[in-house]
Amino acid sequence: MVQGASLTCLAASVNGGVYGLIIPQWRRHSNLLRKTHAVSGFDSQCPLRHCLQGLHFMGNPNTLKRRNLRVEAGWLFNKGGEQELDASSERSESANEDILIFFFQLDLGTRVQYALNVEQYDIAQQLRNKLTEVEGEVIRQQEAKRGSSSKSEAQDKAISIIRLRADLQNAIENENYAVAAELRDQISELEAESLAASAKALVYENAQYAFRLGQKVKHKTFGYQAVVCGMDPICCESSSWMETAQVEKLARGSSQPFYQVLVDVHEDPNLLVAYVPEENLVAPEKPDMGRFDHPYTSFLFYGMDAAGDFIPIKQLREKYNRPRHEVPMDPPDDDSGGGADA
Repeated sequence: MVQGASLTCLAASVNGGVYGLIIPQWRRHSNLLRKTHAVSGFDSQCPLRHCLQGLHFMGNPNTLKRRNLRVEAGWLFNKGGEQELDASSERSESANEDILIFFFQLDLGTRVQYALNVEQYDIAQQLRNKLTEVEGEVIRQQEAKRGSSSKSEAQDKAISIIRLRADLQNAIENENYAVAAELRDQISELEAESLAASAKALVYENAQYAFRLGQKVKHKTFGYQAVVCGMDPICCESSSWMETAQVEKLARGSSQPFYQVLVDVHEDPNLLVAYVPEENLVAPEKPDMGRFDHPYTSFLFYGMDAAGDFIPIKQLREKYNRPRHEVPMDPPDDDSGGGADA
């Protein structure tokens, strides 16, 4: 079972290879950590470092070779110029980065607390400042992605529309019809943008999900086992990703919940993290207590409940505003022991 490591040495498997993933825009944060470790000397003593040491995994080389050969051969015999879909079409690097940034936040928080515990207050302040900066950027990204800023965006556009309409009225009264035509076009464009922003915010507020954080699921088409670790009410991937995954051919299209899922490394060592539409997932009919291995489960979940599903940590539930759900390992005895009959 993989146990974990720092963000700078987290490994992800892509196309049969294993590589250390350092997110470019966050490299400066990692540099601060490395400098801080050199000054403080508490890197090797950090509890999270001991708990999550050596986060990496390797797939079976023979399996990887066979998988790559099968994909390459598919191009040779593909008719009509259309690429045949396989599990890799739903691989999501943005979802993977999202999870690693989440880990980076947890790691920074742990290092702040440890620095305080060992009375290294200057180091703790540096780390706290960096954590605040990272958290602020993450919040901005989540607002843009999940529509939390769409309400304010719609309100801003509504105010602009009111001002433009006043200008339009003045232009008409002054018989400046060329300016009036331009203002009318601007108003029409802003109204469309405001409607789209309002609709996006509404979708996120009223989202209904068929699956829970930590729930074990199976892919209907590709058959692999996975665990839900994130969710969006609509597809939030890029247009190029949606084209590769052929989202337009889905029965429910892009306007359905999409899930970040961790794929069991024993079933598909190449995939790691996938972004899957709700219609392609199914929950097991019976509790599944079988083995599930993935390098990210160690910091995203507390462990498994009696149904075999994973229990998400508090920070993950807060990230997606989801309630805690778990089946107790020792359910209460139904025997009332002498209760009166109805």
